[in-house]
Amino acid sequence: MRHVELPDSDRAARPGPAGAPHPRPLPDRPRGSGPDAPRRTPAARREGTGQIAGRKAPAGHIPGPPAVIPALPCAELLGLAIPAWLVLRADGLPPAPLAASVAVAALLWTGLRALRGRYADRHCGRAPDVLSTAGDWLLFMGALAVLRTLTGDPADPGTAVLAVLPALPASVAAQALRRLPRPGRPPHPVRRVLVVGEAPGVDRAVRLLASRADHPYRVVAAVPVGGVALECGVPVPGRLAPEPADDDVSTVLGGAFAQDADLALVVPGPQLSEERLSRLSWGLHDGGLPLSVLPGLSGVAAARIRPAAAAGLTLLHIAPPLRRGPQPAVKTVVDRLGAALGLLTLAPLLVVIGAAVRLGSAGPVFHRQIRQGQHNRPFTMWKFRTMVADAESRKHRLAVANETDGPMFKMRRDPRVTAIGRLLRRTSLDELPQLLNVLRGDMSLVGPRPPLPDEVSRYDERELRRLAVKPGLTGLWQVSGRSDLSWQETVSLDLWYVDNWSVATDMGLMARTLRAVADGRGAY
Repeated sequence: MRHVELPDSDRAARPGPAGAPHPRPLPDRPRGSGPDAPRRTPAARREGTGQIAGRKAPAGHIPGPPAVIPALPCAELLGLAIPAWLVLRADGLPPAPLAASVAVAALLWTGLRALRGRYADRHCGRAPDVLSTAGDWLLFMGALAVLRTLTGDPADPGTAVLAVLPALPASVAAQALRRLPRPGRPPHPVRRVLVVGEAPGVDRAVRLLASRADHPYRVVAAVPVGGVALECGVPVPGRLAPEPADDDVSTVLGGAFAQDADLALVVPGPQLSEERLSRLSWGLHDGGLPLSVLPGLSGVAAARIRPAAAAGLTLLHIAPPLRRGPQPAVKTVVDRLGAALGLLTLAPLLVVIGAAVRLGSAGPVFHRQIRQGQHNRPFTMWKFRTMVADAESRKHRLAVANETDGPMFKMRRDPRVTAIGRLLRRTSLDELPQLLNVLRGDMSLVGPRPPLPDEVSRYDERELRRLAVKPGLTGLWQVSGRSDLSWQETVSLDLWYVDNWSVATDMGLMARTLRAVADGRGAY
């Protein structure tokens, strides 16, 4: 369903379309006699397109993503056709066979991608799936080999492979470009959400949705169950009785119409039984309002969830975190190659920074420190020295000035940091020697930050799960605010990564790291 904006004057005069049911206060709401009580269908209905009947979408309305994204297949088609044309033309293929070969290959590639659902709206906005694209390319190569055998194509197999090889990086790049925000358009089509549920669940859902901006859901109102006051501060256009009532559906639809909500998010609880939730879902769908149900499990990426049905029950299968298989192997290869390439490329810069540290203050160039790695194994981590030589001995005197709420020690104006050290921390250049740790296998390019032994000694069971993967040079903490985050926010981000990481996620985080380093927010 699409969001429709109304002028302020119209909103004040008409909270809903003509005939829309309006929520009533809790004491005046008649209750049904039980689950078998007849359900009243609300008078106001929505058209099949999801728009409220009788309203027009304004010119500035932003529709949701279409079922097929035309720009993406066009970009992938050109990404294969142009390199293939140049390679085959240089090989001396005659013009007519050249044009036919390129056309067949390009159409076969985009057709195969379309058949496998790569252009569907469920993929719009996701990180580029490198492994899926590689699988598509291998299938594409097999199809080309079959066609070559059937048609007796005289082209050299090595040349043919070289001609279509650019399709793989071109497709990944095209998907990445689709994720870039465009001027005047938000990164996600905004969904205006009406939250329905008991007060504690509603407060939790609103708080979590408001804490992040990387999703399209914006809570505009809530319909609580019962009379408990909400703490989240969102508008309350109506309330549901503690027990099932005849007007449950009309109250929720009335609140949605009044607040221009285009999605109902239901938080199940003891007062929203299975029977009541089923009746509510029937009425909302009959009224044209889409419905989502918030499960009790959080912190699980959508890619790990597979719905299923058994004996009339809806099951959510949760795939285990990636610990074995091809993706961890790819991550290891990328870590080692990336670290080696980074050390070779940045060698002149490392020499300049080392000289600046040595001349800026007395003490060694590098700071070596014991940190806890994967499975709580200690290792020696390398950094450029950013503090005075006796910084560790001064730390206990500064404990009262700690600005974090957890076991980690951070000060925005730490007196132990040298002048050159502040610049290195601001730009994160002090972390570059950790490429040696990545090359040795102690760390990864992407992962949670490695903690100190005394910090780990104060971890609870939940926090210890941060050590289930290798610590990283960068990660969600690095790109989400670094030291400006609270300890619980840091742990939540790390735990999300531990359970949901993938090669595509790592690639996206490394790209976002460049922006975070340039911004410098939270680096001190």
